[in-house]
Amino acid sequence: MLRVQVIAARPHVCLARELQLEEGATVADAARLAALDAGEVAGYAVFGLRVEPSTVLRDGDRVEVLRPLQADPKEARRQRARRQRGG
Repeated sequence: MLRVQVIAARPHVCLARELQLEEGATVADAARLAALDAGEVAGYAVFGLRVEPSTVLRDGDRVEVLRPLQADPKEARRQRARRQRGG
């Protein structure tokens, strides 16, 4: 048996579930069994490293459900720079 944690963070809310899975379970299995209402999913990570849903999990892994970006990081930086210059 594997013990894994599945995390989904949204603004102002962090959802988490501890699961026990059979050996050979995948990220997709964990996400489905956790049944977190994470909204739109942009992908998955294990301890911050992006993985495919077919990635086989190991005991103690933390699966993170990734959300789509809310803003383009380059455009956000441009806007901050413009505001700091006073323009």
